[in-house]
Amino acid sequence: MSTVSATRPFDHPALFYRDEQEYLAGTVPFVKEGLAAGDPVAVAVPAANLALIRAELGEQAQNVRLLDMTRAGRNPGRIIPRVLRAFADSHPRRRPRIIGEPIWAGRTEAEYPACVQHEALINLAFQDREVTILCPYDATGLEETVLADAYATHPTVIRSGTQADSAAYAPEALVARYNQPLSAPLGAVAMAYTAATLAAVRQHATRWAADLGLPESRLDDFELAVAELTTNSVVHGGGKGSLRIWSQDPYVICEVHDAGLLDDPLAGRRLPAREQRGGRGLLLVNVVADLVRVHSAPALGTTTHIYFCR
Repeated sequence: MSTVSATRPFDHPALFYRDEQEYLAGTVPFVKEGLAAGDPVAVAVPAANLALIRAELGEQAQNVRLLDMTRAGRNPGRIIPRVLRAFADSHPRRRPRIIGEPIWAGRTEAEYPACVQHEALINLAFQDREVTILCPYDATGLEETVLADAYATHPTVIRSGTQADSAAYAPEALVARYNQPLSAPLGAVAMAYTAATLAAVRQHATRWAADLGLPESRLDDFELAVAELTTNSVVHGGGKGSLRIWSQDPYVICEVHDAGLLDDPLAGRRLPAREQRGGRGLLLVNVVADLVRVHSAPALGTTTHIYFCR
């Protein structure tokens, strides 16, 4: 039996599971209850867990939107606009149910801060929306600090089949805590740019990434991301900025820094209205990059790292 209540406008419980049995007990009834009520249901979890749910659902799986989160959500900044909002917004007059598992044991140290910020920002992105998003956490495979962060990013937590309010719930504090300074390695040469040099810097950066081993199939995406970030610097960051590129297996990483302040926590995760001009630059960066990390502070400006897998 599902322990998730869908009585509030927006529900965002964390599900702590210790084994396959607890995983299926916490997820499959949630899916089946949604289907029985006529609610649209999506499941975005790592491939192995996706296979478990699909097998348990049997023929009912064809009525569920199934996504491998290791692909759809490799960049945590992409999950809200391209997975969660994309599904919820396609059913505006109904109450969608979504299972989203953005944090798994294979997440890297570089990815984790972006994952926590994503989980915290779900609450802002969906406040007062008619939707339930259930987030499973592997209580045996993840570190205790990860589970502690889950209490801070989810208003309720399910453990051993029982759902309870989280006394540690403080999503804004987690967004701030993981707004961590970013740095380039020693020897990474900075390249300055202004409006007059944007095109030349973009082309040079793309050649640089190719020399570092970025496949030709990713170069267009890389160039697009660099173009969007450097243009944002010129328009919103004081008219100039600096760029660095280096390799760190398995990535080519590009840093863009400017004096601007990014004060919208949902920048790059909010879907702009169709008639809106602009406002899509950071969203495009999240869509094409394998990982995006951002640090922004009044005295330091904004530093963005974009990761492209080699």
